[in-house]
Amino acid sequence: MGISVENDDVTFRIDQLRQVPAQVRFLSCEPLIGPIHDLNLDGIHWVIVGGESGPGARPMEPDWVRDIRNKCQGQNVAFFFKQWGGVQKHRYGRILDDQVYDEYPEVLTV
Repeated sequence: MGISVENDDVTFRIDQLRQVPAQVRFLSCEPLIGPIHDLNLDGIHWVIVGGESGPGARPMEPDWVRDIRNKCQGQNVAFFFKQWGGVQKHRYGRILDDQVYDEYPEVLTV
């Protein structure tokens, strides 16, 4: 079960997601349109980050992505970086700091 978290304004959704009995809980931080400060990943298994694409796409700051990646690494949460976004997203790719992040959550057993 997952939810979208685009910036700080909607982090309340994470608390709601924690209440859902799911084997895997994930955050879709896409399009990431602002920083997410104080990201608490307790009870979260996977975070997917991506920039907005298409005409009028708002830019995504690399430090926003790095901050989420670092929090995932520090809290043992799988991190998947989907894309930088933009009007021609294929031109910008999905490499963050010279690395592709394709992590998936471990399948949990009950």
